[in-house]
Amino acid sequence: MRFFTVLAFTVAALALPVTFGAVTLNASFEDRYTPRSDGITPRPAHRPHDPVKPTAVVVVGNEGAVVSDALAPYEVLAASGAFNVYTVAPEVRPVTLTGGLDLIPDLGFADLDRLLSSAAPDVVVVPALPDLGEPTTRPVTDWLKRQSARGSLLMSVCNGSGVLATAGLLDGRKATAHWIRIDGFDDEFPAVDWIRGTRYVDDGNILTTAGILSGIDGALRLTERFAGTETARKAAEAVGWAHYSPGSSPPMTQNTFEAADTVVGFNTAFRWDKPRLEVLLTTGIRELELAAVFDTYGQSLAVETRAVGLDGTPIRSRHGLTFAPRGTPTTELDRLIVPGTDAAASHAADRYSGLAPVYLHSVPGFPFDAVLEDLVRTTDSATTRWTARTLEYRTDHLALDGEAWPWTVTLRPFGLAALGLLAAFGIRAVSRRFAGQGPSPVRRGSGDSH
Repeated sequence: MRFFTVLAFTVAALALPVTFGAVTLNASFEDRYTPRSDGITPRPAHRPHDPVKPTAVVVVGNEGAVVSDALAPYEVLAASGAFNVYTVAPEVRPVTLTGGLDLIPDLGFADLDRLLSSAAPDVVVVPALPDLGEPTTRPVTDWLKRQSARGSLLMSVCNGSGVLATAGLLDGRKATAHWIRIDGFDDEFPAVDWIRGTRYVDDGNILTTAGILSGIDGALRLTERFAGTETARKAAEAVGWAHYSPGSSPPMTQNTFEAADTVVGFNTAFRWDKPRLEVLLTTGIRELELAAVFDTYGQSLAVETRAVGLDGTPIRSRHGLTFAPRGTPTTELDRLIVPGTDAAASHAADRYSGLAPVYLHSVPGFPFDAVLEDLVRTTDSATTRWTARTLEYRTDHLALDGEAWPWTVTLRPFGLAALGLLAAFGIRAVSRRFAGQGPSPVRRGSGDSH
């Protein structure tokens, strides 16, 4: 009997934390790639094509892509001036990147064939896709096989190597991936020689990079191969990347899980009141400035983001990409975030001064620095350091000192467990009370016969 009592109280203690945690956990991951529901499909901006230059494309799936995996290499290659650079997808319709940033691909696969007269692009960049391993990636993997067979140089970013491995394009090769997934890839794709502790692996016509911002190093390596070291150096300077290592991968210590990384579990499962940030998209913004906001906040799993515009219409980025906001700023937000040095200089959000806009990039620097500094001010050091490690970004030059740990969020499962136990004790006490009362015995009168 005692065993069942202990079991009942254990279940009561776990019921609320597990239920609330599961609901919040599921929403934390699903919300990062929630597609827009208004059915609007703006047309991408037209750009001239220079047939003399090599063509590089960043491929995204119909279900989305990791925002920095796509936009960081895109800006590096575009800033180099050495390539025609486009984003491509199976079809031209809004594609949701991390955090709800809707990209309108420049070209569909058929459009690219027409543009290049059925020739293969010189370079194909493959970001991590949220539906890796699902049937929905089949149009991308089939297309990648065709481009590889036709001579394209393929570069995967982060877990984009899983996309290449799924297509069988890494069998018998050396490759790398994000530190969180590489052990799993080791088991899932045993025909690949997975390399750790490097930002990229250059294996001839396939180049793979480690996590997220390692894609910048990979894109600079591609620039070296097509346009030379000096062009790559200038591209690194143009995007503000201080870690360029000519001719070789920069040194990197392989990340592994640490005790402090449990913070992500609390953020995903028990931070059910995540602050809602509306991110103002403005014309001329750098692609890395957008990536910095949506990926840093998105990888933290501690806040929610929504892309908005000055008037809700599509905007064009510094190097010609088209993004579609999901409306204009509302009063339901917690903060209005305005990324971009140009937006800060022009006070682009002054019409929304009543919402106290936060101009993140008012001080020069690599775009991710300001966002990480904002994250540590508004959350905690543990969350921010987890985010930087997930981005594979060195933060030695940043002062990421804030509240050490999200104690309020951490105490929530224990509070829920206590409520469950109190409810169980209450139910037990009431049931015992009613059981103790029982039916009253019938008393016989004095004249009753025996």
